[in-house]
Amino acid sequence: MKVIYGLRGIKGFRHAVVALGIFDGIHLGHCRILKEAVKKAKAIKGKTIVITFWPHPQRERSIYSLEHRLRLLRQMGIDICIVIKFTQVFKRISPENFIKDILIKKISPEYLYVGENFHFGRAAKGDCRLLRKLSRKYNFKIKTFKLLKINQRPISSSYIRLLITQGNLRLAARLLLRPVSILGTVIKGYSWGRSLGFPTANINPHHEVLPPEGIYAVRVIFNKRRLKGVCYIGGRPTFRRKGKKTIEVYIFNFNQNIYGKYLEIQFIKKIRDEKKFPALNTLVEQIKNDIKTAQEILARH
Repeated sequence: MKVIYGLRGIKGFRHAVVALGIFDGIHLGHCRILKEAVKKAKAIKGKTIVITFWPHPQRERSIYSLEHRLRLLRQMGIDICIVIKFTQVFKRISPENFIKDILIKKISPEYLYVGENFHFGRAAKGDCRLLRKLSRKYNFKIKTFKLLKINQRPISSSYIRLLITQGNLRLAARLLLRPVSILGTVIKGYSWGRSLGFPTANINPHHEVLPPEGIYAVRVIFNKRRLKGVCYIGGRPTFRRKGKKTIEVYIFNFNQNIYGKYLEIQFIKKIRDEKKFPALNTLVEQIKNDIKTAQEILARH
């Protein structure tokens, strides 16, 4: 997949099938749009182009960071992703000018695919009704997709974000079509895990939504390798006063220097809440039990 940052130098594409949206989460509803776009592009021997925005227009903490999102789009067979920086200047563009000056002049879509709740342009006044009107004026075909629902509730990124923060990983994973996960960079920590005999990778999660504090059985994706481990999210209350939330993962049977590398942490199941221990030896015993529990969970998963 080719990634284009910004619109400079873009002069249109032949037989472009464009999927337009933030696609935060690339959830069940998003996947339906993207799969249909890929299918149509293949049928007309064109290109599937995703137009997305960063940072999040509503300034939400994302389900997936931009890098994480791009990885998933690549896996879905998207040909080109155009990333538009959502600036104060960009947000003041009128809906009509967005279509005329960006979508038509720069991209030249033959087909445009959007969710029925998609809004765009200044004050988010652009909607599907306007897109249908302008599609006749500028000669492109538009296909809109109805919101999918579960338990009478629309499947949306905001709902999934809520499920993750509440710890409902099972339902969130069902709506995402994959385990809840974060993509982060391995950074230097205080090496407390190493001092206890369990060297951990400390993760900077790229502004992604986190599950609640606690211990989790996880799968770890590193350089296309699927590894297993146990992840801790919390403030290390045994070592000091509860402070800044940290993320550490102990990867089973793994011993590499991975500072600065990307890790994807997939949360399979929560083992327990975090807890302050009276002594380090009791903490070590609990970690051993957590590892055993995680291995049993991951063996069944």
